[in-house]
Amino acid sequence: MSNDSDKGSTGKVEVHPVTSVAYGEIQDFISNTQQHNQHHNLDSLALTDEKKAHRLLEVAKANLELAQETGYTPELKRNFGVLSLLGVGFGLTNSWFGISASLITSISSGGPMMVVYGIIIVAFISMFIAITLSELVSSMPNAGGQYYWTMKLAPKKYAPFASYMCGAFAWAGSVFTSASVTLSIASSVVGMYMLYHPEEEVKTWQVFVAYEIANVLLVFFNIWERPLPAISQTSLYVSLASFFIITVVVLAKSSGDFQSAHFVFVEFTNGTGWSSSGIAFIVGLINPNWSFSCLDAATHLAEELLEPRKQIPIAIIGTVIIGFITSFTYSIAIFFSIKDLDSLYVSNTGVPIMDIFHQVCGSKAGAIGLELLILLTAIGCNIASHTWQARLCWSFARDNGLPGSKYWSQINTRTGQPVNAHIMSCAWCAVIGCIYMGSSTAYNAMVIGCIIFLLMSYAVPVTFLLIKGRDNIPHGPFWLGKLGLVSNYVTLFWAIFTTIFYSFPPVMPVTAGNMNYVSAVVGVFGVYCVIYWFARGKYKFTTIDEREGQIDELTHQLSNQLSELEVILSHKREA
Repeated sequence: MSNDSDKGSTGKVEVHPVTSVAYGEIQDFISNTQQHNQHHNLDSLALTDEKKAHRLLEVAKANLELAQETGYTPELKRNFGVLSLLGVGFGLTNSWFGISASLITSISSGGPMMVVYGIIIVAFISMFIAITLSELVSSMPNAGGQYYWTMKLAPKKYAPFASYMCGAFAWAGSVFTSASVTLSIASSVVGMYMLYHPEEEVKTWQVFVAYEIANVLLVFFNIWERPLPAISQTSLYVSLASFFIITVVVLAKSSGDFQSAHFVFVEFTNGTGWSSSGIAFIVGLINPNWSFSCLDAATHLAEELLEPRKQIPIAIIGTVIIGFITSFTYSIAIFFSIKDLDSLYVSNTGVPIMDIFHQVCGSKAGAIGLELLILLTAIGCNIASHTWQARLCWSFARDNGLPGSKYWSQINTRTGQPVNAHIMSCAWCAVIGCIYMGSSTAYNAMVIGCIIFLLMSYAVPVTFLLIKGRDNIPHGPFWLGKLGLVSNYVTLFWAIFTTIFYSFPPVMPVTAGNMNYVSAVVGVFGVYCVIYWFARGKYKFTTIDEREGQIDELTHQLSNQLSELEVILSHKREA
């Protein structure tokens, strides 16, 4: 396994022979074919291997394009398609599940009305963010996503530091996302137990233990590359099926006994303690915002697709569209079916959505059954989050963006996955879970950390794009002109807006236990990144010039590989 993130004594990136996973798959086919030809004619071989040869030819072309444009060695197998990519993108964003999981945040910040209108507002803004990300990935597909775009767009003097900070914040956002999803799984499991034990109260240590167990168990789904696309597709189907089943069951069990339209669309319930309803509403937006976050996930699989310029925009835009349809429909059905809103505030489960199921179904077994569908969806969401955070960590480590990058930048040749990066990221999820032991609003902090870190990482390349000029970069197949320009400005505005207002305390009066610590987390992490940069990072981080200095040699190696495949395929046709 080559590690092209290593630098030699000159400080430049050393160029190694291409021995990546993708290359090895192709080279094995070439070697086996050549060996086979020594003993057999090509007729029988053409019948069995021509389909594989065609596929590997497309892979070789995609690998060559990656090397020609970026100077990166192709190291991952290109086994993802649009559906499996959508499985990662929507499976992670999973808007209807996000509404369910973080309902505890918004139910006291305005009630149903806040969530319904919040979904409309955030989905509208998210479409602009999706357009921005789709244009950038269509122009410059790379597993590094936003940090790579920053590297390409920023002035050379500032590009290394800006790219490094962007990559660090993006990876931190992905880890906080995994932590928040894992905590929702833990809360769901403990909540189901509490539903059958109404005399007990949820204890912090119970959720913490469930969190750490779930974090460890879900590690294994991202160890092997081969089943991952199928797992991603299955997660998509499970999510959509769960959404449909829960929506239908809730409406059917309500038997026409619904809340009024005034309750769902007009009545505002401020249980935050904030005297300003406007601030309470903005704080409540955290719930639907989390439900439409992580839109960059698909961009980090750019090196695992045959046509990333076309396929990734489809997945990103599709994620927002499907997310809005499912979350809006789901919320309307759930909120019209609520029997007693006040009882949600005093429930012992800590899982408002399950309490609503209990009210509607009239039985604990029915509530548990529907909550199990939520749990299955959450597991798929967590697996997708692990896929995403591992790619972010690995790609950032390729350019020496992390301490110990030589370990995190490795691809396991047996499993075809960035296993080291995956395990290290999950280890940090375990550490972040300890926040829950110290703060009753830890879930809120994890959700906000996910949103702010990611939006800040989007804002960096967008800022440099606008400075450089949108017409001064190559346009990909997905490019929307003036609408894209508007989308860029909306993305910047939303990043600034959320960073300010989402740092406000979720409830008043503020205590040490319910304080919103996200500003402290972002601040401390930012200070650490700056200190590390000046102490070590700027000497190790691979610049765009150093990276692109590898292009000629990599292109030569991959061109030879492509030529060999073309010769084999032409012989098959002649045979």
